[in-house]
Amino acid sequence: MNEYIQAVRQRNAGRTRRAAVVTFGCQQNEADSEKLRGMAAEMGYTVTDDVKIADLIVVNTCAIREHAEQKALSTIGQYKHLKAKNSELVIAVCGCMTAQAHRVEELKNSYPYVDFTFEPSVLDRFPEYLCEVLDRHRRGFHIGEAAGEIREGVPILRTGSTKAWVSIMYGCNNFCSYCIVPYVRDRERSRDYHFVLDEVRDVVAAGAKDVTLLGQNVNSFAGGCSFAELIEKISEIDGDFRLRFMTSHPKDVSDELIAAMAKSRNAARHFHLPLQSGSDAVLKAMNRHYDRAHYLTIVDKLRAAMPDIALTTDIIVGFPGETEEDFEATLDILRRVRFDMIYSFIYSPRSGTPAARMENQIPDDIKSARMQRLLAVQDEISYAKNCDAVGKTLRVLVDGASKNDPDVYAGRSEAGKLVHFRADVDVTGQFVNVRITRAEPFCLHGEPEI
Repeated sequence: MNEYIQAVRQRNAGRTRRAAVVTFGCQQNEADSEKLRGMAAEMGYTVTDDVKIADLIVVNTCAIREHAEQKALSTIGQYKHLKAKNSELVIAVCGCMTAQAHRVEELKNSYPYVDFTFEPSVLDRFPEYLCEVLDRHRRGFHIGEAAGEIREGVPILRTGSTKAWVSIMYGCNNFCSYCIVPYVRDRERSRDYHFVLDEVRDVVAAGAKDVTLLGQNVNSFAGGCSFAELIEKISEIDGDFRLRFMTSHPKDVSDELIAAMAKSRNAARHFHLPLQSGSDAVLKAMNRHYDRAHYLTIVDKLRAAMPDIALTTDIIVGFPGETEEDFEATLDILRRVRFDMIYSFIYSPRSGTPAARMENQIPDDIKSARMQRLLAVQDEISYAKNCDAVGKTLRVLVDGASKNDPDVYAGRSEAGKLVHFRADVDVTGQFVNVRITRAEPFCLHGEPEI
C-alpha cells in the first residue's frame, strides 16, 4: 500500500489535486470512507466535499436495498458531465454494490466514464488500483479478489473530532436469508484487540467523546478476546467518553456482555437489538437462529442489569410469506418491549439471496399498509417513552447549532435521543446537562444547566 501511496503522491507533487468521497449506506461505510479520505490525503490530494472541483471522485456504495443501489447509480450518472469538462478526472466506485458481478458489468458497459471499481474487502488496495489507472490509462474492474488478512495502519481522515467510528471486525457469517452482506463483505475477520485499544486511545486523546465500535455482528468478535472482554478493556482507558457498539445479533448476546456493560462506566445505557420479526415462523424463514422467547429473555436480562437502558431495534415488514398473524406477532412484541425507537424497513428482494427466490412474495400495497400500522403503534410508544423524560436532567453531547436558528443546539443523550435546547454560548462538542421540559415522538426539548 505505502509504495503506491508514495507513487501517486510524487505524481501530484507541485500540483493542486482535490479528492471527494461520496458515501451511501451504513456506519461501516462511513468508517470506510474515512479511510478512503485518509489514503487520498496521504497521496497528496486535498479532500473536498465539492465534486465539481474534484480531480478524484470515489463513490462508496450500499447494496442493502434496491433503492440504495439505484440512488448510487443515479448519482454516478450525474458525473458524466464532470468527466466531459475535465478529462483528467478519475472516478472510482467501491462499496457493497461493487462486490456484485452484475453491477460491475453494468458500470463497465453503461458508465464508460467510471475508471475503476473495487470491493469493500480490499479497501486498502485503493492506492494500488488508482496508481494502475494513472500509469496505464486504462480502466480496471476488480471483483472476486481474496480479502486476505486485515491490514492495520491504513490512514484515517475523520470527519469530526467529537464522535468516532472504530471498526473491530469485518464481514459476516450469519447468512440471514434476506441479506446481501455476507456475499458482498466476505466472511468474518476480527482485528487484534490490541489495535482496537490503540485506536480507541488515540481518538479519545484527540477529543472524541462518543466512540462507536462497528461490526456486522460485534458479539462474535474474536480478536484475541471476547467482545465482553473488549468492553472491559476499553472501559479501563482514561477519558470522559461514551462507548457504543453496533450491530448486535440476538443469538450471540451473552450474560458476560450484559454484565460487562452494566459494570462499565463508559458503556452507554443503550442497546440496539435487531428483532426483524416477532413471528417464530418468519424468524425461521429469515434464518435468524432465535425465537421470540429467546429475544424476550435477552430484553428481561438487559433491563434487570440496567433498569434505565434504552432499547432500539430493526423491523422488516412484508417478508415473503408473512401472514396477518405473523405481522400481529410483531406488533405484540412492540407493545411488550416498548422500544424507545425502531428502524423499520419494507422488505426489498436482493438478487442472490434465498429470500428473493421464495414464493408468497407480499404485494406492495399490503406491505405499505402494514408499515403504516407498525409506525402508528411505535409512534405512540416512542411519545410515551419520551414523555417519561420530562422533568429529568439528561447529559447531552452537543452536535451543533441549528442551521435555521444559531441559538438552538441539538445533541444526543446517553440513550441516543435527540435533544434540542437554547444556549447563548457555543457548546458544540461539549457535554451539557439539559433539563427536559417538553417531549415529541422523535425528540426532546429542554433548558441547559450551564
